[in-house]
Amino acid sequence: MSSEDVTGLEIEVGALGIVEGVEPEVDGDAPGALSGEPAQPGELTENQLEALLFVAEKPLTRAEIAALAGVDRETVDARIGDLAVSLSARGVRLVEAGEKVELATAPQAGALIARYVGADAPRLSSPSLETLAIVAYRQPCTRATVEWIRGVDSEYTIRTLLHRRLVVELGRSNAPGRPILYGTGFDFLERFGMTSIDDLPPLEANIAERLFVPGDEEEAPTAGAGMAATAAAEARLGIG
Repeated sequence: MSSEDVTGLEIEVGALGIVEGVEPEVDGDAPGALSGEPAQPGELTENQLEALLFVAEKPLTRAEIAALAGVDRETVDARIGDLAVSLSARGVRLVEAGEKVELATAPQAGALIARYVGADAPRLSSPSLETLAIVAYRQPCTRATVEWIRGVDSEYTIRTLLHRRLVVELGRSNAPGRPILYGTGFDFLERFGMTSIDDLPPLEANIAERLFVPGDEEEAPTAGAGMAATAAAEARLGIG
């Protein structure tokens, strides 16, 4: 390379503001900054939240929404509350399950939507209804708890409910053997027209006592406790 070529190259590099041995200056707030991540928009409106949940292919956690919008948890909670109120009289509802939220159709539209998809949801057997009611009210609970209340082996029934996604695994208990903890998920809420597990109707006192007995897993079940307790739960849930 000739001296003229070298000089020309130095001029071109200098025009770009790049000097050998010196890092280029970059605006730290600019999107695509070398030393950081793209700048976040830092706002979350009710309309934006609705659109985000509409296109989401799965339930989103509050933390995920906060990270995407670049806002704090309090802002996310506030927008979720606003959206829930706005949708309360429309054909779509905001469904919450713990930290996760998603959009679902309103229960009043269930029959029409069932005709659109071609058939109603498969009916559940009596053992499945009984088990589901126990899990719904006792969650998080282990299979041993369900079997204590029902008085029969429930492995197959729980497996069936897991397959239908009406029951989900929530983690593991700290009890010996670390048994799996079961609860209900979004499919349960959608199936029975609830926006959160807090919508479960209260049980009568005598029924609740049979479901919630201190140290119950160490004692023999009361005769008919499972049938009596879940019969009331099923009726209140509208699944009997």
